[in-house]
Amino acid sequence: MANFLGLYTAIYHVTDLDAAKKWYSEVLGVAPYFDQPYYVGFNVGGHELGLHPQSPHPTPATGVSVYWGVTSMKDAWARLIAQGAAPVEEPNEVGGGILVAAVRDPMGNLLGVIENPHFPNQA
Repeated sequence: MANFLGLYTAIYHVTDLDAAKKWYSEVLGVAPYFDQPYYVGFNVGGHELGLHPQSPHPTPATGVSVYWGVTSMKDAWARLIAQGAAPVEEPNEVGGGILVAAVRDPMGNLLGVIENPHFPNQA
């Protein structure tokens, strides 16, 4: 039986690694901890947000939704939009005080955020 341990890494495929690294550094407010031409990794609350370079004709993933926890949906949403993300799903409550939203980053990847007061590490 497999023992799943939780989200470790979400990888976003990008055609311009430098532009993606700059955008995510600004949105996350941190520099990558791993920065190589073949992969850039950010530590986001103990989880990995990775950038992987791909061919010049991207095909962003559409079958998987990854939601990154935020302490304030209002602040996270404003920051994402101010940094040039395109709204996909406006912030909305899905029950129990849980807020979710999604944007497309400038590289075309879907980026979800969630404010969940029921998670133990939620401030």
